[in-house]
Amino acid sequence: MRIKSTLTLIAAATLLVACGKKEEAAPAPAAAPAPAPAPAGNVVKIGHVGPTSGAIAHLGKDNENGARMAIDELNAKGVTLGGQKVTFELLAEDDAADPKQGTAVAQKLVDAKVAGVVGHLNSGTTIPASKIYSDAGIPQISPSSTNPKYTRQGFKTTFRMVADDTQLGGTLGKYAVATLKGKSIAVIDDRTAYGQGVAEEFAKAVEAAGGKVVAKEFTTDKATDFTAILTSIKAKKPDVVFFGGMDAVAGPMMKQMKGLAMKPKFMGGDGICTTELVKLGGDAIADDQVYCAEAGGVDGEAKVGMDEFKVKYQAKFNTDVKLYAPYVYDAVNVMVAAMVKADSADPAKYLPIMAATADFKGISGPVSFDEKGDIKNGALTLKTIRGGQLTTLAVIR
Repeated sequence: MRIKSTLTLIAAATLLVACGKKEEAAPAPAAAPAPAPAPAGNVVKIGHVGPTSGAIAHLGKDNENGARMAIDELNAKGVTLGGQKVTFELLAEDDAADPKQGTAVAQKLVDAKVAGVVGHLNSGTTIPASKIYSDAGIPQISPSSTNPKYTRQGFKTTFRMVADDTQLGGTLGKYAVATLKGKSIAVIDDRTAYGQGVAEEFAKAVEAAGGKVVAKEFTTDKATDFTAILTSIKAKKPDVVFFGGMDAVAGPMMKQMKGLAMKPKFMGGDGICTTELVKLGGDAIADDQVYCAEAGGVDGEAKVGMDEFKVKYQAKFNTDVKLYAPYVYDAVNVMVAAMVKADSADPAKYLPIMAATADFKGISGPVSFDEKGDIKNGALTLKTIRGGQLTTLAVIR
């Protein structure tokens, strides 16, 4: 008890001394008041989803860069909604091209109360995620998913920036027979919603044009060894091999075809129509051996805007456009243009306006949507590889 009393007296004395010193010292300058946080309504969140990990991370990052470029430019320019200047914030998520991860990040964006979503890249992730966005009433624009099912589910929230597999696979099928003079054609797909979908449309178009499909094989989007299916196909001596899948699989597949002394024309959709295929395939790719179609494209005077975009993109990210960054860039701008017209980022208010978009002047061409949300008059760009470069053959609408 005595010890406690002594300690109490010492503590009190110390406090009095400290207080005295404080009174004698010059008063400290008042701290600057912390800036008031911006009202929540001044920040508009836009989600972007693509595979930024895994085998096609180069394409997912390309898409994300397109979104980031659009957001940065909009913020630099300044946009006013409801009488207030707003700042756009990009919430970028990785779905790893995996349907389960795709739905998980879709729900994450819904919970974050995004005003809209640009993505996903693959049909296999875009389709299951679309129901989550639809249930939440959040507009979704896919810049690159081509499976027709995406916009045929009856959702009012789904939009597509490029032509679908019916047009993509169909055009390539006719081209294989009519232009490449393919008499016996083999078809391989990677069992994804995109790969299988475009391969089926291709095969239907081949047969409708009078061609013969002599083999139908499948692999996966993560496979690395194609010896068994290629050996089986080689025995049937096809003039053309079509692959429904992505460049990360197509490049190694072409190397193994060369190892088996197979020299057919090699065809595919937009998934292989990339600069990355040239690197992945290396010397296994001969001039005019690969024929592919990009689901989109510009020609004539519109090429000027696209070329300017590619220069700005290279300067900003120190890399070239891989494939769909321009369509992502346009998708963000189409979405924001609808918000501006509605004077609101509330999906319920701007969604009907976005659906009625008429000939928005994008760098990828004019943008307007049909009643399903599909791009009207979508273009296809037929390409081949010559001298190690993707070379445009024609833009078809």
